[in-house]
Amino acid sequence: MRVHNEEYKAYYQKKYHEVTKHQHKRALVLTARKLVRLVFALLSKGQIYKGTVIN
Repeated sequence: MRVHNEEYKAYYQKKYHEVTKHQHKRALVLTARKLVRLVFALLSKGQIYKGTVIN
């Protein structure tokens, strides 16, 4: 997601630059958690994701 979606890319970069230690791991976990929350919400509401994807 962080590679193909602008919103998640920006979120990853923001979290990456917040700390000095374990930048990639922390940013990756927080970005994955954001994705899991999105998927859970979509499944709970029975909706389809309509975000922008860049190839």
